[in-house]
Amino acid sequence: METRELLKKVRQLEIRTRGLVNQVFSGEYHSVFKGRGMEFSEVREYQYGDDMRMIDWNVTARLNHPFVKIFEEERELTVMLVVDMSGSQFFGSQSALKRDIALELSAILAFSAMKNNDKVGLILFTDRIEKFVPPRKGRGHVLRIVRELLSFEPTRSSTSIRTALEYLNHVQKKRGIVFVISDFMDRDYEAALRIAGRKHDLIGVVLQDPRENELPNIGLVNLRDAETGAVRLVDTTDARVRSIYRHTNQKMHEARQSLFIKSRLDDIKVRLDQPYLKPLIDFFRLRERRW
Repeated sequence: METRELLKKVRQLEIRTRGLVNQVFSGEYHSVFKGRGMEFSEVREYQYGDDMRMIDWNVTARLNHPFVKIFEEERELTVMLVVDMSGSQFFGSQSALKRDIALELSAILAFSAMKNNDKVGLILFTDRIEKFVPPRKGRGHVLRIVRELLSFEPTRSSTSIRTALEYLNHVQKKRGIVFVISDFMDRDYEAALRIAGRKHDLIGVVLQDPRENELPNIGLVNLRDAETGAVRLVDTTDARVRSIYRHTNQKMHEARQSLFIKSRLDDIKVRLDQPYLKPLIDFFRLRERRW
């Protein structure tokens, strides 16, 4: 993608997502995602009604007058966007690919974090770590993240969520807010998910295309696996074939949901045939009620 075209697309995406950030998510984001705790700010003279436990005995002894410690909420957070760029993300039976939706969601979350003066970082993965952008603050940094998302071309097509989560735990030592944006069509990432979930506030953003759940009755079709490249001829007129396909995908969704619940992982289900605004708002409101 040429530089001029890329900058134009970055600007268009910023304009498109700005309204959502300003009108919908800025307040909810701030109230839902808390700081890491309370940090010391200053001392002042004791006043009637102050908590005796807050007395700074060292300063009190030195000045021969009671002083108390004042604490403020440590508001700054680190938000990590862990985005799946494997072959299945280039699928979409609706008006957009999974990758397109992942990009817009990432931009909304990144600009929301920027508006609250939080750091934002990015991990792009397939079955390996394709790109890592360390977390930093500022509009320029967020625009860099958007440029990386728009221009990125993966070198691999397979998926390894385990690899992404293990890398996350390696590079992000402090607790952060982590959005894993993927269709979660993968295996053997359960242990890594639990470990990351204990260390970070982990949220799974699950991208779902309705065509992956149900085969249409359209005759003989060649189905190609986007990650392995394998092609298989399938007779979609066979009701048994459609039933097996539907049942297999249902079991996969149930297993993933069970894992999320066991890992105490919140999730946002985003269907490609429906606007993503509602599930995002529902998630923020649910989180806000919980707090």
